[in-house]
Amino acid sequence: MEKRVAITGAGMSGLLACKYILEKGFDPIVLEAMESVGGLWNHTIQSTKLQTAKESFQFSYFPWPSSVEEVFPHNNQVLEYLESYAQHFGIIPYIKFNSKVVSIDYVGEPYGEMESWDLWGGTDKPFGSRGKWHIIVQDSRCCSTELEVELAYLESGINQLQSLCPYHHSLLRLQILFKCQVHQVEFVVLCIGRFSGVPNITEFPPNQGPEVFSGKVIHSTDYSSMDNASAAEFIRRKRIAIVGSQKSAPDIAAECANANGVEYPCTMIQRTAHWLLPSASFWGVSLSFLYFNRFSELLVHKPGETFLLKFLATMLSPLRWGISKFAESYLKWKLPMKKYGVIPKSSFFQEVSSCQIKMLPENFYDQVEEGSIILKKSQSLSFCKEGLVLNGEHQPLKTDLVILATGYNGDQKLQSMFKSEVYQKYISGSPNSMVPLYRQIVRPRIPQLAVIGYAEGSSV
Repeated sequence: MEKRVAITGAGMSGLLACKYILEKGFDPIVLEAMESVGGLWNHTIQSTKLQTAKESFQFSYFPWPSSVEEVFPHNNQVLEYLESYAQHFGIIPYIKFNSKVVSIDYVGEPYGEMESWDLWGGTDKPFGSRGKWHIIVQDSRCCSTELEVELAYLESGINQLQSLCPYHHSLLRLQILFKCQVHQVEFVVLCIGRFSGVPNITEFPPNQGPEVFSGKVIHSTDYSSMDNASAAEFIRRKRIAIVGSQKSAPDIAAECANANGVEYPCTMIQRTAHWLLPSASFWGVSLSFLYFNRFSELLVHKPGETFLLKFLATMLSPLRWGISKFAESYLKWKLPMKKYGVIPKSSFFQEVSSCQIKMLPENFYDQVEEGSIILKKSQSLSFCKEGLVLNGEHQPLKTDLVILATGYNGDQKLQSMFKSEVYQKYISGSPNSMVPLYRQIVRPRIPQLAVIGYAEGSSV
């Protein structure tokens, strides 16, 4: 069997996967929808910096260049680092840029046979089964208008093939109408990440959504995809409301405050407050020292843990509680969280464990104090013609622009990659659980496939 491997995405995970696949003697092809490597780092807002100290965010065999002196490098420096990695290890020739993966479909053993497998692929080997993956790839530079014209023009001629050969009819239809290519490979590595692609947009009741608003509504991904000059002009002299409380919300709020000052204050609306850090240390003690070392692993209960590990985690629970309270006390002392009513209900430990901890942009609370950023909490909101109606407020919040910094639906993006409804069901898991990947990489019921870089890690 040939060992051709398709990698979706040329971000950090995709570049890493390609390097090791080449070293193993396989034949990789990296399918990247954009024009360059870097993945998410290709479309970040101007103020975005790395949330992790650079020593923890690097390839062990490829350190940061000496010219990068910042502890938390700027997004441009991260992108340059990834580009230099791809150049250094000769990965660029294996990347097909502007190649958007529309869907992947496994053609091989019937589902009934695969359901009876006790091992991944039936043999516990990455190339153990007989099937192949068919990957439909579209040129991302094509526009939808052109596709619709071709659809109307070619519909009749292509349909004549259906009676002769249904399979080739479907294949030709995809290739011509959607300017697609179909790649056949023995293995697929999905490196699509969680934080792009499918925005998480709240559904509103009729006549309470963006359709009744006279201003403009965008998602944070639309804002981050603009170049810096266009983004600055877009927000200038506008009354802006930002909905969200995770990393992108305070970053965009700070940029709006820098652009408009107190004359056009930016309002940041959050339903749930989170612990946001002004720096990565508490009174000179690094957060990494408190939470991200081998000893700290003993403080946490784990699935399938032995009796000894369970006993240690239970006995050390007071220490776990003490570290959490130490961090909370420091942040309450350092930041005016009580004054603005943004003390989180969850503990610091809970948010660290669920990877909710993020870092604040520089001088964020200084901008809050001067009035260029206004913090509001609301358990619900709806749109009206003038702006937003917040829970508990009698007057609407008048605004010109609403930016929804509400995150991404990464699970939906991952699920939609598969043409098969059976695989969509396998990969999605239950609504209340994470994607069921063994060791966060392999789905046992889906052969010849791995998912890399999808699990969320700590942001500090």
